Amino acid sequence: MIKVSGVSKSIHKQPILNDVHFTVKPGTITGLVGRNGAGKTTLLRLISGILQPSEGAITVNEKNVFQQPEIKQDIVFVPDSTDALKTYSIKEIVKFYQVVYPNFDQDYYFSLLEQFNFKKHGKIKQFSKGQKALFSLILAFSTNAKYILLDEPTDGLDVIIKKQILQFIADQVANKDVSIIISSHRLDELERLADHIVVLKDGAVDSQMEMDQLKQQYKKVQVAYQHKFPAEISEHVEVLSQTGRVSVLLIEADDKGTEAKLREHEPILYEELALTLEDIFVAKLGGDLYVS
Repeated sequence: MIKVSGVSKSIHKQPILNDVHFTVKPGTITGLVGRNGAGKTTLLRLISGILQPSEGAITVNEKNVFQQPEIKQDIVFVPDSTDALKTYSIKEIVKFYQVVYPNFDQDYYFSLLEQFNFKKHGKIKQFSKGQKALFSLILAFSTNAKYILLDEPTDGLDVIIKKQILQFIADQVANKDVSIIISSHRLDELERLADHIVVLKDGAVDSQMEMDQLKQQYKKVQVAYQHKFPAEISEHVEVLSQTGRVSVLLIEADDKGTEAKLREHEPILYEELALTLEDIFVAKLGGDLYVS
C-alpha cells in the first residue's frame, strides 16, 4: 500500500502541494484529477522518489521512500514524454532496466512486444507517438514493480491506440498483483478504469471518492419550468448547464428536501440523467478541465 501523509512541496519558494493525504490499496487503480497546475505531476514525481517532499512522508508497504530507497524498485513512473528513451534500441533498453529493476522479466518483455506486433530490433526513436506510449507501458509492466505511476498515458493519441492502451492497463491489473495511479484529463477513461478518484485543487486534496459509490452520493437531474428557475433553490444545487428554460442540476442523493422543492414548483420537465465523473468534476472544480 502507498500512503501519502501530510505531503507538501514548494519549488523555488513557490508552493505546489499542501498537506496531501491519501492511500493506494493493492490491486487497484487510482485516478488523480485536477485542473492544470493543480500539482498532479509533481505528486507522481514525489511518490516515485524523483522529488523529495518539503514536509510529510510517503511510504510504500510501510517503508519510507527516502529513508529506505531500495523500495523504489517497486515503483515505476511513466512520464507523459518518452524523450528519455529515444537514444536506446529495443534491446539496449533491457540492459538499463535490468540494472534499475532487478525483477525485470526479459521473457515477458519480448512476449509483449510480439503480442503488440513490435519489431525486436531498431531504435525507439523510430516509433510513432502511439507506439512509444504503448512501449513505455510494456517496459513498466515488465519490471514486475508493484506500483505503476502513469502521467497522461493517452494524451494526444488516436482512438485505436488509446483503446489498446486502456485494455492493456486493465488486463495487467486483473492478471498481476499491481496497483496503478493515473493522472489524466480524460475523465471518461478514468470512469471506466478507476476504483478510486483523488481530486486535487490548488495543490490540496479537495475530495476523494470510490467509483462504485459515486452514483450513491449524487443525482443528476434535468428540470424545466414555465417561468424562471426558482431562485431560492439555487444555493442548494450545482447548476451544470442551462439552455433556455432547461437546467441540468447536480444534487446530493440524500437531499430529499431540495428534490421536494424542485417538484413543488411544478416543473414541466423533470427527469434523472446518467451521472458521469465529469459532472462531479465540473461541480467541484468549476469548469473546463483544460483551463489553467
